[in-house]
Amino acid sequence: MLRSMYAGISGMKNFQTKLDVIGNNIANVNTAGFKKGRVTFQDMMSQTTRGAQGPTATRGGVNPAQVGLGSQLGSIDNIHTQGFRQTTNNPLDFAIEGDGMFVLATGITGTINFNDDGSTDDNNVSISYTRAGNFYLDEDGAIVNPLGYYLIGFNVDEDSGQNTAGYGKITIPDDAQSFSVETNGLVTYVDSTGATKYAGKVALANFSNPAGLEKAGSNLFLNSPNAGYNDVIEPEDGGVGSIISGALEMSNVDLSEEFTEMITAQRGFQANTRIITTSDEILQELVNLKR
Repeated sequence: MLRSMYAGISGMKNFQTKLDVIGNNIANVNTAGFKKGRVTFQDMMSQTTRGAQGPTATRGGVNPAQVGLGSQLGSIDNIHTQGFRQTTNNPLDFAIEGDGMFVLATGITGTINFNDDGSTDDNNVSISYTRAGNFYLDEDGAIVNPLGYYLIGFNVDEDSGQNTAGYGKITIPDDAQSFSVETNGLVTYVDSTGATKYAGKVALANFSNPAGLEKAGSNLFLNSPNAGYNDVIEPEDGGVGSIISGALEMSNVDLSEEFTEMITAQRGFQANTRIITTSDEILQELVNLKR
């Protein structure tokens, strides 16, 4: 069979994957905290029909003669650029201006501590990360995401706001008259007596390679061996951004760019189908030689 036919098939498969990623980007154009994907290709191994030869005293060098065997999927990257900020005026909507990820946890019952690899000292606790800052208060006054995952923060002294040992969920009492979140993540509230108290400080996870995080659905990311987890630190410290209350970071998908890439992928797919059609016509001519 012709090598061009198999090369065309590989191109069709790759452009189909590219269209799948583009479709997912467009579907999530208005998803809070969504990070778009990007597909890259690379060539497959080439069949060498003549090797390279170095120059001699009487003859110049000869380049290798190789026939490519098609393309293959190089990578599907997550692009962690900053999404645009949408003002909502909801005090429980948080946007991160800069680097960092919100830390979410399930199975937490009290204070936890993080290990060097991002795991916790409690095996029952499951940790995930997100850039989507649409949070709510549950029945107990804890700040949670739409799935009920607790937003993790530094434990602080309720009177001074100074950090104490460990991390935990951030809870605002039922009798609080109002609450607010500062840019450094400190959550304050006014109690029933009118005194200002501190509920906790939002923690942000820092990754040297956020593109290495694994998407887990529901706006969640999971740590991976290549994410470059550094630490869970305070906002505005150690290279992470600040917290903007009353706003959401929306998707970083650019529709004009996605439609352009979609047209390119469509034409590439069509061109590869033409290769297969042309190769089939050549094979038909070979079959008809006997007649």
